[in-house]
Amino acid sequence: MKRSFIILAVLTTAFLALPFIGLFQRVPWSELNNLLTSDTTLDALRVSLTVSLISTIIVFSLGTPLAWVLAKMSFPGRRLVRSLVVLPMVLPPVVGGTALLFALGRSGFIGQWLYSWFNISLPFTISGAVVAAVFVSLPFYVIAMESALMTSEHQLNELENVARTLGLPPISVLRRVTLPQIFPAMAAGLALAWARALGEFGATITFAGNLPGRTQTLPLATFLALESNPEEALALSLILVVISLAVLLALRDHWMPTSKNEEKFTVEA
Repeated sequence: MKRSFIILAVLTTAFLALPFIGLFQRVPWSELNNLLTSDTTLDALRVSLTVSLISTIIVFSLGTPLAWVLAKMSFPGRRLVRSLVVLPMVLPPVVGGTALLFALGRSGFIGQWLYSWFNISLPFTISGAVVAAVFVSLPFYVIAMESALMTSEHQLNELENVARTLGLPPISVLRRVTLPQIFPAMAAGLALAWARALGEFGATITFAGNLPGRTQTLPLATFLALESNPEEALALSLILVVISLAVLLALRDHWMPTSKNEEKFTVEA
Protein backbone atom coordinates (compact mmCIF):
# COMPACT_ATOMS: atom_id res chain seq x y z
CA MET A 1 0.00 0.00 0.00
CA LYS A 2 2.89 2.37 0.77
CA ARG A 3 4.25 1.98 -2.76
CA SER A 4 0.80 2.59 -4.25
CA PHE A 5 0.37 5.76 -2.24
CA ILE A 6 3.80 7.01 -3.33
CA ILE A 7 2.95 6.35 -6.99
CA LEU A 8 -0.38 8.13 -6.66
CA ALA A 9 1.28 11.05 -4.87
CA VAL A 10 3.85 11.37 -7.67
CA LEU A 11 1.14 11.25 -10.34
CA THR A 12 -0.94 13.84 -8.50
CA THR A 13 2.06 16.13 -8.13
CA ALA A 14 2.82 15.74 -11.83
CA PHE A 15 -0.80 16.56 -12.67
CA LEU A 16 -0.55 19.79 -10.66
CA ALA A 17 2.87 20.71 -12.05
CA LEU A 18 2.24 20.01 -15.74
CA PRO A 19 0.19 23.16 -16.47
CA PHE A 20 2.90 25.36 -14.98
CA ILE A 21 5.61 23.50 -16.87
CA GLY A 22 3.64 24.09 -20.06
CA LEU A 23 3.28 27.76 -19.17
CA PHE A 24 6.97 28.28 -18.47
CA GLN A 25 7.90 26.30 -21.56
CA ARG A 26 5.83 28.59 -23.81
CA VAL A 27 6.88 31.92 -22.27
CA PRO A 28 8.69 34.02 -24.92
CA TRP A 29 11.73 34.70 -22.75
CA SER A 30 13.56 36.70 -25.44
CA GLU A 31 10.68 39.17 -25.70
CA LEU A 32 9.72 39.11 -22.04
CA ASN A 33 11.20 42.50 -21.18
CA ASN A 34 9.25 44.25 -23.94
CA LEU A 35 6.04 42.45 -23.02
CA LEU A 36 6.35 43.27 -19.34
CA THR A 37 7.02 46.95 -20.02
CA SER A 38 4.24 47.49 -22.54
CA ASP A 39 1.57 50.08 -21.81
CA THR A 40 -1.11 47.40 -21.43
CA THR A 41 0.90 45.44 -18.90
CA LEU A 42 1.94 48.49 -16.87
CA ASP A 43 -1.61 49.85 -16.79
CA ALA A 44 -3.01 46.50 -15.70
CA LEU A 45 -0.29 46.14 -13.07
CA ARG A 46 -1.00 49.64 -11.74
CA VAL A 47 -4.74 48.94 -11.48
CA SER A 48 -4.13 45.54 -9.89
CA LEU A 49 -1.76 46.91 -7.27
CA THR A 50 -4.08 49.83 -6.49
CA VAL A 51 -7.15 47.62 -6.16
CA SER A 52 -5.42 44.87 -4.18
CA LEU A 53 -3.66 47.20 -1.73
CA ILE A 54 -6.76 49.31 -1.02
CA SER A 55 -8.90 46.20 -0.65
CA THR A 56 -6.36 44.69 1.76
CA ILE A 57 -6.54 47.79 3.96
CA ILE A 58 -10.33 47.54 3.97
CA VAL A 59 -10.18 43.80 4.68
CA PHE A 60 -7.95 44.47 7.68
CA SER A 61 -10.23 47.22 8.97
CA LEU A 62 -13.45 45.23 8.58
CA GLY A 63 -12.17 41.70 9.07
CA THR A 64 -10.31 42.18 12.36
CA PRO A 65 -13.35 43.10 14.48
CA LEU A 66 -15.47 40.50 12.71
CA ALA A 67 -12.94 37.74 13.41
CA TRP A 68 -12.69 38.86 17.05
CA VAL A 69 -16.47 38.77 17.49
CA LEU A 70 -16.74 35.32 15.90
CA ALA A 71 -13.89 33.94 18.02
CA LYS A 72 -14.64 35.60 21.36
CA MET A 73 -18.40 36.02 21.54
CA SER A 74 -21.32 33.63 21.54
CA PHE A 75 -24.55 35.01 20.08
CA PRO A 76 -27.61 33.75 18.21
CA GLY A 77 -26.88 33.36 14.52
CA ARG A 78 -23.11 33.02 14.86
CA ARG A 79 -23.12 29.95 12.61
CA LEU A 80 -25.08 31.88 10.01
CA VAL A 81 -22.62 34.77 10.15
CA ARG A 82 -19.70 32.37 9.81
CA SER A 83 -21.40 30.71 6.83
CA LEU A 84 -21.85 34.12 5.19
CA VAL A 85 -18.16 34.82 5.73
CA VAL A 86 -17.13 31.56 4.07
CA LEU A 87 -19.71 31.74 1.26
CA PRO A 88 -17.63 33.94 -1.11
CA MET A 89 -14.89 31.29 -1.01
CA VAL A 90 -17.14 28.56 -2.43
CA LEU A 91 -19.42 30.76 -4.53
CA PRO A 92 -18.58 31.05 -8.24
CA PRO A 93 -16.98 34.50 -8.59
CA VAL A 94 -19.32 35.43 -11.45
CA VAL A 95 -22.28 34.78 -9.16
CA GLY A 96 -20.67 36.99 -6.52
CA GLY A 97 -20.23 39.75 -9.10
CA THR A 98 -23.83 39.38 -10.21
CA ALA A 99 -25.00 39.61 -6.60
CA LEU A 100 -22.93 42.76 -6.11
CA LEU A 101 -24.38 44.24 -9.28
CA PHE A 102 -27.97 43.70 -8.18
CA ALA A 103 -27.21 44.98 -4.68
CA LEU A 104 -24.91 47.92 -5.38
CA GLY A 105 -25.68 48.76 -9.01
CA ARG A 106 -27.57 51.91 -9.92
CA SER A 107 -30.85 49.99 -9.78
CA GLY A 108 -29.81 47.75 -6.89
CA PHE A 109 -31.66 47.84 -3.61
CA ILE A 110 -28.76 49.74 -1.98
CA GLY A 111 -27.06 51.14 -5.06
CA GLN A 112 -30.13 53.12 -6.11
CA TRP A 113 -29.99 55.07 -2.85
CA LEU A 114 -26.25 55.60 -3.13
CA TYR A 115 -26.76 57.07 -6.58
CA SER A 116 -29.83 59.19 -5.83
CA TRP A 117 -28.60 60.54 -2.47
CA PHE A 118 -24.83 60.81 -2.95
CA ASN A 119 -24.42 60.45 -6.73
CA ILE A 120 -22.21 57.39 -6.13
CA SER A 121 -22.12 54.73 -8.83
CA LEU A 122 -19.87 51.76 -8.10
CA PRO A 123 -20.24 49.48 -11.17
CA PHE A 124 -17.57 49.86 -13.87
CA THR A 125 -15.32 52.00 -11.69
CA ILE A 126 -12.11 51.29 -9.81
CA SER A 127 -14.13 51.61 -6.58
CA GLY A 128 -16.32 48.79 -7.85
CA ALA A 129 -13.21 46.71 -8.51
CA VAL A 130 -12.14 47.33 -4.91
CA VAL A 131 -15.55 46.27 -3.61
CA ALA A 132 -15.38 43.06 -5.66
CA ALA A 133 -11.86 42.35 -4.39
CA VAL A 134 -12.91 42.90 -0.77
CA PHE A 135 -15.91 40.60 -1.22
CA VAL A 136 -13.82 37.65 -2.42
CA SER A 137 -10.71 38.18 -0.25
CA LEU A 138 -12.27 39.02 3.12
CA PRO A 139 -12.97 35.36 4.06
CA PHE A 140 -9.27 34.42 3.82
CA TYR A 141 -8.31 36.98 6.44
CA VAL A 142 -11.27 36.42 8.75
CA ILE A 143 -10.79 32.64 8.80
CA ALA A 144 -7.06 32.96 9.51
CA MET A 145 -7.63 35.47 12.31
CA GLU A 146 -10.55 33.61 13.87
CA SER A 147 -8.60 30.36 13.86
CA ALA A 148 -5.59 32.04 15.51
CA LEU A 149 -7.73 33.71 18.17
CA MET A 150 -9.57 30.48 19.00
CA THR A 151 -6.42 28.33 19.00
CA SER A 152 -4.51 30.61 21.37
CA GLU A 153 -7.53 31.78 23.35
CA HIS A 154 -6.54 30.15 26.67
CA GLN A 155 -2.89 31.23 26.53
CA LEU A 156 -3.80 34.69 25.26
CA ASN A 157 -6.34 35.22 28.03
CA GLU A 158 -3.76 34.24 30.66
CA LEU A 159 -1.16 36.63 29.25
CA GLU A 160 -3.69 39.45 29.03
CA ASN A 161 -4.82 38.85 32.62
CA VAL A 162 -1.22 38.90 33.86
CA ALA A 163 -0.60 42.15 31.97
CA ARG A 164 -3.70 43.73 33.51
CA THR A 165 -2.63 42.52 36.95
CA LEU A 166 0.70 44.28 36.44
CA GLY A 167 -1.21 47.49 35.84
CA LEU A 168 -0.90 47.84 32.06
CA PRO A 169 -3.71 49.92 30.53
CA PRO A 170 -5.91 48.24 27.86
CA ILE A 171 -4.12 49.93 24.96
CA SER A 172 -0.76 48.66 26.24
CA VAL A 173 -2.18 45.15 26.70
CA LEU A 174 -3.35 45.23 23.10
CA ARG A 175 -0.06 46.60 21.79
CA ARG A 176 2.42 44.58 23.89
CA VAL A 177 0.57 41.30 24.46
CA THR A 178 -2.36 40.66 22.12
CA LEU A 179 -0.95 41.91 18.82
CA PRO A 180 2.45 40.15 19.11
CA GLN A 181 0.63 36.87 19.77
CA ILE A 182 -1.69 37.09 16.77
CA PHE A 183 0.61 39.01 14.42
CA PRO A 184 1.85 35.94 12.46
CA ALA A 185 -1.73 34.86 11.72
CA MET A 186 -2.67 38.44 10.91
CA ALA A 187 0.21 38.79 8.46
CA ALA A 188 -0.54 35.44 6.85
CA GLY A 189 -4.23 36.26 6.48
CA LEU A 190 -3.49 39.66 4.97
CA ALA A 191 -0.99 38.18 2.52
CA LEU A 192 -3.49 35.55 1.39
CA ALA A 193 -6.23 38.18 1.09
CA TRP A 194 -3.93 40.42 -0.94
CA ALA A 195 -2.96 37.57 -3.27
CA ARG A 196 -6.62 36.62 -3.72
CA ALA A 197 -7.55 40.22 -4.50
CA LEU A 198 -4.68 40.48 -6.97
CA GLY A 199 -5.88 37.38 -8.83
CA GLU A 200 -9.61 38.14 -8.77
CA PHE A 201 -11.36 37.78 -12.13
CA GLY A 202 -15.02 36.76 -12.14
CA ALA A 203 -16.53 39.21 -9.67
CA THR A 204 -14.40 42.06 -11.06
CA ILE A 205 -15.35 41.61 -14.71
CA THR A 206 -19.02 41.22 -13.78
CA PHE A 207 -19.29 44.15 -11.39
CA ALA A 208 -16.48 46.52 -12.46
CA GLY A 209 -16.06 45.61 -16.12
CA ASN A 210 -12.89 45.35 -18.17
CA LEU A 211 -11.99 48.96 -18.96
CA PRO A 212 -8.31 49.42 -19.92
CA GLY A 213 -6.52 51.79 -17.59
CA ARG A 214 -9.51 51.98 -15.23
CA THR A 215 -10.74 48.56 -14.11
CA GLN A 216 -8.65 46.18 -16.21
CA THR A 217 -6.54 44.18 -13.76
CA LEU A 218 -3.83 41.66 -14.61
CA PRO A 219 -6.22 38.66 -14.78
CA LEU A 220 -8.62 40.60 -17.04
CA ALA A 221 -5.77 41.75 -19.28
CA THR A 222 -4.56 38.15 -19.48
CA PHE A 223 -7.98 36.93 -20.56
CA LEU A 224 -8.27 39.64 -23.21
CA ALA A 225 -4.73 39.04 -24.50
CA LEU A 226 -5.42 35.33 -25.05
CA GLU A 227 -7.54 36.23 -28.06
CA SER A 228 -5.20 38.69 -29.75
CA ASN A 229 -1.72 38.39 -28.24
CA PRO A 230 -0.94 34.99 -26.65
CA GLU A 231 2.66 36.01 -25.89
CA GLU A 232 1.44 38.92 -23.78
CA ALA A 233 -1.02 36.60 -22.03
CA LEU A 234 1.86 34.29 -21.16
CA ALA A 235 3.89 37.17 -19.76
CA LEU A 236 0.97 38.38 -17.64
CA SER A 237 0.31 34.84 -16.43
CA LEU A 238 3.96 34.53 -15.45
CA ILE A 239 3.65 37.62 -13.22
CA LEU A 240 0.64 36.19 -11.41
CA VAL A 241 2.20 32.74 -10.98
CA VAL A 242 5.43 34.18 -9.58
CA ILE A 243 3.56 36.43 -7.15
CA SER A 244 1.30 33.61 -5.97
CA LEU A 245 4.25 31.26 -5.52
CA ALA A 246 6.18 33.90 -3.60
CA VAL A 247 3.25 34.42 -1.21
CA LEU A 248 2.91 30.68 -0.59
CA LEU A 249 6.62 30.25 0.04
CA ALA A 250 6.66 33.23 2.39
CA LEU A 251 3.76 31.73 4.34
CA ARG A 252 5.17 28.20 4.32
CA ASP A 253 5.32 27.93 8.11
CA HIS A 254 1.64 28.83 8.38
CA TRP A 255 0.21 26.18 6.03
CA MET A 256 2.54 23.21 6.51
CA PRO A 257 4.52 21.75 9.43
CA THR A 258 7.95 23.17 10.09
CA SER A 259 10.98 20.94 10.37
CA LYS A 260 10.96 21.40 14.16
CA ASN A 261 7.37 20.26 14.36
CA GLU A 262 8.15 17.28 12.17
CA GLU A 263 11.12 16.34 14.36
CA LYS A 264 9.01 16.71 17.49
CA PHE A 265 6.31 14.49 16.01
CA THR A 266 8.88 11.87 15.07
CA VAL A 267 10.40 11.80 18.58
CA GLU A 268 6.99 11.58 20.27
CA ALA A 269 5.87 8.83 17.91
